[in-house]
Amino acid sequence: MIRAMYTAATGMEAQETRIDVIANNLANVNTTGFKKDQSHFQDLLYQTLRAPGGMTAHGSVLPGGMQVGSGVRLAGISKTFGQGSLLQTQNQLDLAIEGRGFFRVRLPSGQIVYTRDGSFRTDREGRIVTSSGDPLEPALEIPPDTTRVTISREGLVTAFRADEPEGVEIGRLELVDFPNPGGLQSLGQNYFAQSEASGEPVPDYPGENGIGTISQGYLEQSNVKVVEEMIALINGQRAYEINSKVIEAADSMLQNATRIR
Repeated sequence: MIRAMYTAATGMEAQETRIDVIANNLANVNTTGFKKDQSHFQDLLYQTLRAPGGMTAHGSVLPGGMQVGSGVRLAGISKTFGQGSLLQTQNQLDLAIEGRGFFRVRLPSGQIVYTRDGSFRTDREGRIVTSSGDPLEPALEIPPDTTRVTISREGLVTAFRADEPEGVEIGRLELVDFPNPGGLQSLGQNYFAQSEASGEPVPDYPGENGIGTISQGYLEQSNVKVVEEMIALINGQRAYEINSKVIEAADSMLQNATRIR
């Protein structure tokens, strides 16, 4: 009875974490470039009352054993890097990555971080920066008096001015990929940092060596599917309630046992 209470408590804790993850996904359903989280669980240790394949008193081999589990625990929370749908904005510095890859950004501290959020602007120096004011790496500067900027699917950036209708190529965007994107560390503000699990960053140009391409005038939306998350939320809530009922039942059994004289 006591074991049942502790086992059910691990189930409640696990479902509470699962619901926390789902809540964060739903909160970021409109966050540009957001990648949803997925929680993973594994069972805890088992008490072996009779080992599988043991011998009976008559010398025969038992076809099965008797093992009682002790509950569940959180094994990990991973990012799902599926492609989000593209939203057309008509802003010439809104960029979406179709396929693999990340934009590389330099923070004021000098740290290099990575993002799928392509809502860029220009600062007072003409540099292309994120909505937080952090510049792309390597830096790209838009010349003064530029009237229009085009960015090809391969990342070629061309600036047009009134006296240069043909346009001037000012650089090329670089993207970065990782051997294991799921191992990146989430920093907030749509930024990720390299970790031991992600592997070393592999820079390349859009459209080359498996890297995705650029869509100008579009933003990648969150890959959270609201209906799926709501179903998972209901399942998590039901599982939490069921485990709480187990604790109530075990408590009732324990009360009855203490009344026996």
